[in-house]
Amino acid sequence: MMAKQEHWISAAGCVYNIYYHFVWCTKYRRPVLVGEVAEYLRELHEEIAKKRGIILREQVVNPNHVHLFITAHPKWSPSQLVKIFEGVTAKFLERFPELKGKLWKGHLWNPSYYCGTCGEVTKETIRKYIERQKVK
Repeated sequence: MMAKQEHWISAAGCVYNIYYHFVWCTKYRRPVLVGEVAEYLRELHEEIAKKRGIILREQVVNPNHVHLFITAHPKWSPSQLVKIFEGVTAKFLERFPELKGKLWKGHLWNPSYYCGTCGEVTKETIRKYIERQKVK
């Protein structure tokens, strides 16, 4: 049996331990996430995570792309999580007039993104655990 880990999160109806790594870029990889814009974006990520019960484990804001490493309740799909972060940040970053002329038709984010997941065990550990559960 897999032992319960202290860092697993218990919620109504489930226990989870999901880590997501997201990367998304600015439209046409324009280097607009600098200075005050980058600092405000980092603060927005923290605020979004806190309001939704998401654990923001790490973040990096580069001039043309963002990395987020988070843990979120499994009720949200990866695409919903990206939509939350991209949508809210795009709206709030409109306060920077210097971005207006650098964006493509008002769009800040490229519609594509990367998502990777990880947990505390390897794929092989899970396969072996499931194999041992078969009734003989």
